[in-house]
Amino acid sequence: MPPNRPQLTVVGSANLDLVVRCERFPLPGETVTDAAFERHPGGKGANQAVAASRLGAEVRFVGCVGRDNFAEEALSGLREAGVDLDLQAADAPTGVALITVDSQGETEIVVAPGANGELTPEFDVSGPVLCQLEIPVAAVAAAAEQATFFCLNAAPSRPLPRPTLERADVIVVNRHELEALGETRGLVALTLGAEGAVLLENGEEIARARPPTVEAVDGTAAGDAFAACLVVSLLEGRPREEALARACTAGALAASRPGAQPSLPSAAEVDSVVGT
Repeated sequence: MPPNRPQLTVVGSANLDLVVRCERFPLPGETVTDAAFERHPGGKGANQAVAASRLGAEVRFVGCVGRDNFAEEALSGLREAGVDLDLQAADAPTGVALITVDSQGETEIVVAPGANGELTPEFDVSGPVLCQLEIPVAAVAAAAEQATFFCLNAAPSRPLPRPTLERADVIVVNRHELEALGETRGLVALTLGAEGAVLLENGEEIARARPPTVEAVDGTAAGDAFAACLVVSLLEGRPREEALARACTAGALAASRPGAQPSLPSAAEVDSVVGT
């Protein structure tokens, strides 16, 4: 059993995912038929909040939705996971992600951020905070200033003020996002897809983990499961190597299932794989 049940605030995006599953991606100008359509609650912030709750944390979510019919559907996964909601409302559409998934589990995603782009920094947070970059940089900076422990999933890649980066206790990135950030100090979790992930401290590798072998079905929320599991595991007081291994396992489990939030694993599911 972990030594404690951590509290975590996630400041981030909430979307409604409109998902099309097809055999292959169309070429430019081509129409592909015989696809299947699904709707799921999503958004990197909401995904990570739901994941953290399923992994055993007490979670609060700070975000912004529109005053439209999509809002409640986008928030439904957060409510079902027992996440405490601290919401702003905007005169803009609730965020939407258009996601195409092929037969190999690869994804193409286009996001219309809508109300997520209207999240203001007029909120109060305390304790550990997890942010992504599907919300305004001003909101990320405000969260970083108030957090006692700040984890930044620097995705999707965008320019950030150097003070915000320097406040991050942990930064989660892929190769492209790390290159965009430039030189970073502190603890960086670099995800490598099917190869797993490495932990870098001041640029030096200190730990490496590989995910379990799974059949890829949908990678939409794999990165979100990884980030949430890494943060929760560290907040539980687990060693860094164990936290990284658990995060890789959570990401792999999410990739083996369809949908974003429906794919996110529980702590017991991660434990059952890590313990084998």
